[in-house]
Amino acid sequence: MGNRLSKIYTRTGDDGTTGLGDGSRTQKDSLRVEAYGTVDELNSALGVLIAQLKDENLCSVLLDVQHDLFDLGGELCIPGMEMIGDRHTERLEKELDRLNADLPPLKDFILPGGSTAAAQAHLARTVCRRSERRVIALVRHEEVNEPVIRYLNRLSDLLFVVARTIARASGVGEILWDHDRDR
Repeated sequence: MGNRLSKIYTRTGDDGTTGLGDGSRTQKDSLRVEAYGTVDELNSALGVLIAQLKDENLCSVLLDVQHDLFDLGGELCIPGMEMIGDRHTERLEKELDRLNADLPPLKDFILPGGSTAAAQAHLARTVCRRSERRVIALVRHEEVNEPVIRYLNRLSDLLFVVARTIARASGVGEILWDHDRDR
């Protein structure tokens, strides 16, 4: 385990730089910091979602994802580190298949919403997509462990299915996009 923070403020970032996990320093708006910062934001969005859920199984799945995201953020913070592998994505795929089996086929686009928790799952899904975009931007300039991109891509799929599952379980249901609505 790395160093423990006994003092929260260090003043070392007052110049607009931050320390990476390998001890080097970089600008706070660098692609790497943007990537792991957005993964951190996603993890926080999942925390809000979990706090709203009563389904212990779903909470457990999402808590596992939070641990993965903490590892993924650490991996992005330490250049050359690899913590996320194909087994993580395979676990997401198993959950996707399990949750999707109980859902009716999707015939229309759905709008983010249905219930507060379903809307929060959709919000987490969009933050996940942004995380994926930030990582892909980083990949254009620096090396990143390939399974990270697959994991984030599959996670956004899982969060979509989680949102659908929550909306249906809430009794509110999904809100379908009405292309022909009266404008």
